[in-house]
Amino acid sequence: MNPLSPYLNVDPRYLVQDADEFILPTGANKTRGRFELAFFTIGGCCMTGAAFGAVNGLRLGLKETQNMAWSKPRNVQILNMVTRQGALWANTLGSLALLYSAFGVIIEKTRGAEDDLNTVAAGTMTGMLYKCTGGLRGVARGGLAGLTLTSLYALYNNWEHMKGSLLHQSL
Repeated sequence: MNPLSPYLNVDPRYLVQDADEFILPTGANKTRGRFELAFFTIGGCCMTGAAFGAVNGLRLGLKETQNMAWSKPRNVQILNMVTRQGALWANTLGSLALLYSAFGVIIEKTRGAEDDLNTVAAGTMTGMLYKCTGGLRGVARGGLAGLTLTSLYALYNNWEHMKGSLLHQSL
């Protein structure tokens, strides 16, 4: 019996991958931290905002120019609306993601822990700061919106864990 593979001319025992694929420095986590994820979050929110704004701008542009004949001025007006709305939404969502990520990193470094409390606190502080120009009522509304959205995200993110823990308690 020949241990060599007839196709690769390699001993198949060397191809077993029972160990991790990447070598991590001593003490490093296998997951990305909040600071590393901040760049993905900010970029993803900017791109999502640009796409949503472009679609919204197309809708608004077609609605505002529906009485015009198809011509260059109508096309230019529609394109202007698409680019204006795309940039507006990308800037808005990107700013929110930047604030959320900055607050999240600061809270994580301050507390020394990474949990859902950081997420909820960062979302609440982001909403409060983003709406601070609206006075005390605006701060309260922004904070409540941030608290609600990040609490729903935390519940969704931990749903399987909570469901398993409730099932374990009922047994």
